[in-house]
Amino acid sequence: MGQSGVVYSGGSGPYAPQPFGASFGAPPQPAPKLPWSRAIAVTVAVFLVAGAIAGWAWQQYAPLAQYTIDDNGGSLGEEQMTRVFGPDGTFVAIGFLTALLLGAALFWWLRDYGPWAVAVVAVGSVIGSAVAWGVGMLLGHDPLEPRLQAAKPGDLLAAPLELHTWTPLASWLVGAALAAAIISALTWRAEPVATTSVSSASESSAQVK
Repeated sequence: MGQSGVVYSGGSGPYAPQPFGASFGAPPQPAPKLPWSRAIAVTVAVFLVAGAIAGWAWQQYAPLAQYTIDDNGGSLGEEQMTRVFGPDGTFVAIGFLTALLLGAALFWWLRDYGPWAVAVVAVGSVIGSAVAWGVGMLLGHDPLEPRLQAAKPGDLLAAPLELHTWTPLASWLVGAALAAAIISALTWRAEPVATTSVSSASESSAQVK
C-alpha cells in the first residue's frame, strides 16, 4: 500500500520554519550583521562626534545680542532685542538637521534589530544634544557681569552664548524620531498570508492510494 502526504524537504524549501514570533507566510528576517554591543557603540560614537562638531558650529554661527555700555551699565536697543534668542534658534536648526540626517542613516543601518533600533538612535540623539550644548558653552559662554565691570561707556559687549530654555535640547530627539518614523513608513509593507501553501498541503494529504 502506497503512502502519500506532505514531504518535508528540510529548512531550505519554500516552507522553511520561521523564527519564533514571525507571521505565517512572512519572509524570514535577516540576522543582524554586527553584534548588539558594537552597534550601540558605533551609534553612540557617531553622535558624540556629531555633537562636538555641532557645538562648535553653534558657537561660531549663533547671532549674539550686543550690549551698549553707558554710565548706567549695559543696555540693549530694539534691534539687538530681536537677537536675544538667536542662540536658541541656531541650536534648534543645527541640532534638528544633524539628528535628522544621522538618525535616518543609523536607523536604516540598524533596521535589522527591530524596534530596538529606534531606542538606540533616540538615546544617541540625546547624547549628541548634550554634547553639543556642553561644547558650545565651553567655547562660547563668557559671563557678562565681569565684562560689564571692566567695560567703558561706548563699548559693545556680546551677550554670553547660552540657551534661555531647555526646549532646544529636544530638537535632536525630534529630528532622530522623525527620521525613524519616515523610514519606517516608507519601508513598511503588508506581510503576505500563505493561503496557497495550506490548500496545497491539504490536497496532497487527502490523496491516499
